[in-house]
Amino acid sequence: MKLLVTGAAGFIGSAYARHVADEHDVTVLDKLTYAGRRENLEGVAHAFVHGSIADPDIVRQAMEGCDAVVNFAAESHVDRSIAGQDPFVHTHVIGTGVLLEAVRELGVSRYLQVSTDEVYGSIEDGSFTESSPLDPSSPYSATKAAGDLLVSAHAHTHGLEAVICRGSNNYGPRQYPEKLVPLCVLNALHGDPLPVYGDGRQVRNWLYVEDFARAIDVVLREGRPGETYNVGGPSETENIEVVRKILELTGADEGLIEYVTDRPGHDRRYSLSSDKIGGELGWRPRTSFAEGLEATVAWYRDNEAWWEPIRSGAYREYYEGQYGRKLA
Repeated sequence: MKLLVTGAAGFIGSAYARHVADEHDVTVLDKLTYAGRRENLEGVAHAFVHGSIADPDIVRQAMEGCDAVVNFAAESHVDRSIAGQDPFVHTHVIGTGVLLEAVRELGVSRYLQVSTDEVYGSIEDGSFTESSPLDPSSPYSATKAAGDLLVSAHAHTHGLEAVICRGSNNYGPRQYPEKLVPLCVLNALHGDPLPVYGDGRQVRNWLYVEDFARAIDVVLREGRPGETYNVGGPSETENIEVVRKILELTGADEGLIEYVTDRPGHDRRYSLSSDKIGGELGWRPRTSFAEGLEATVAWYRDNEAWWEPIRSGAYREYYEGQYGRKLA
């Protein structure tokens, strides 16, 4: 199968590309924004097209002759969406619309939209299912929900063989260090404070990135057209406990924890039920949170050449502006 994988130079997209490259002919379309890096695709057989999913000409050039499209292209950091929503609208709404129109016009047989548990909002008890109402609470999740609704509309109106795959909080190697796990790992290794929003008791459903890549692959191949599949991790853990586990794995002192002003509108708890994908498609997570976090910490410890240019470059300016602290 010939695949167009958008956003595959990013964290989750590159994990998926590594998972499928031996079996499929992969073309990558990526804008290479701050979190997209060609280094993430080293060793992965692929053709590369540099450009935005919101550019109709580039999209059609990259999509020509493809059998399926998997859309990872996204602006993914909630804090950045609060500071400025325009890039999120442009990518998640306009870009998704451009992809869908090209799929329809070129007769591509299959489309998969990669989405997030955040479109459901926060839940006090139980877990979200695919029939739960969308209730996004940030510009990031609102624009992701809008993109998902476009996908559903095209499946219903035009009969596109489109599916949506919504994942819980991913973690693992090659994640840009603005996110909780890599931020805290790198700060712990350098003796910098580990910033924790509010009281740190926000609960997240942690999913190892390679498990999510497997789920996306099975949904692309076997998921029913027009359907959504939730992919939840095996562990619900409070953010503060994640931070403490990272300190333990890095040998850093718990005194490095620094509680900071909470994010505006911060969702308290996410939880996804994976009953549908498990029952219909046989997917199960293989990696426990303890195993995955240990592997993730080891990867960052052993791959300074990957993260040092990020931490010493533009990310340093972002971090110091966000948290009002200098990095070591």
